[in-house]
Amino acid sequence: MIEARQKDEAFTEVLNEITAKEDKLQDTRSKQGCLIVKPANKWIEEAKNRPIPNMLFSEFWYEKELCILFADTNIGKSILAVQIADSISRGRPVSGFKLQTQPKKVMYLDFELSDKQFENRCSENYTNHYNFTSNLLRAELNPEFDLPKDCKNIEDYLMKTLENTIVNQGVEVIIVDNLTYLKTDNERAKDALELMKFLKYLTKTKDVSILVLAHTPKRNASNPITKNDLAGSKMLMNFCDSSFAIGGSTVDPSLRYLIQIKQRNTEHLYHANNVVVCRLFKAANFLCFEFEDYGFEEDHLKQGAYDTISERDEVMKDLMSQGLSNVKIAEELGLSEGAIRKRRKALGL
Repeated sequence: MIEARQKDEAFTEVLNEITAKEDKLQDTRSKQGCLIVKPANKWIEEAKNRPIPNMLFSEFWYEKELCILFADTNIGKSILAVQIADSISRGRPVSGFKLQTQPKKVMYLDFELSDKQFENRCSENYTNHYNFTSNLLRAELNPEFDLPKDCKNIEDYLMKTLENTIVNQGVEVIIVDNLTYLKTDNERAKDALELMKFLKYLTKTKDVSILVLAHTPKRNASNPITKNDLAGSKMLMNFCDSSFAIGGSTVDPSLRYLIQIKQRNTEHLYHANNVVVCRLFKAANFLCFEFEDYGFEEDHLKQGAYDTISERDEVMKDLMSQGLSNVKIAEELGLSEGAIRKRRKALGL
């Protein structure tokens, strides 16, 4: 009995060795130059063992994605990005949005604000400071660094430092604020390609999720936001997994809307006819985006006949004095009935 069991164990051990050798041989055969070639079904079988990506910020950004958030200057990119970073570090969703993960270690690379400016946004006149969780790290450039001889420039040194920091700090999520600092010439195709390839490499090899903030060149506020509004758009869009943008609103200066530009893990949910409308709001000691509603992008765009919001408001008040309904006023101004209703509420009319 014991002898039979020993023979079975020996046979199993030999079989495992043969299987391991076959797997190793298959791996060797699959790597052909810079390509990894396997049967389609093999890819699927291996993918089954990996977890389904979770949402980090609703359908706008998923785990292990390289995502780009872009907007014009002073629209609130950094404000929303810090809010998202805080949300992920706590494991609590931004109100009105979805988060499907437990708390994660987040590193916010801040190349925009000084520590004092950052403090101001997270306090009440530099008192009663907002308390972040220890899962949220903030980094800024060391002004006293010396460029190593093996680095071509500051961007090259920064990339090497970033890769080491991910490992040493156990970082799972990175937010880069912003792209134009990492690559001052990012609008040139070769620079954009180099940067995006590196960030994509990090998501693949370090299992990190990356959100990169970028700007738009000066644009016409009466036009819908498209991928062409992203500086260096063609190359950047090709290499990112997802992208969304923030638009300002002509309905109310404090309103913003979020619109999906590119997505791979979900259908196109937040398009021009279903943008997410938020209000820029400082809740005591934390400047943030507050979810309002869903709406139409066209309602928030500049209407050609009016140079300013106040000018359009005067026309709206005149139409109201004539006894016109919200529907009729909307038709006159080229807006939706909902936009007129919200603007009247904002003005207390």
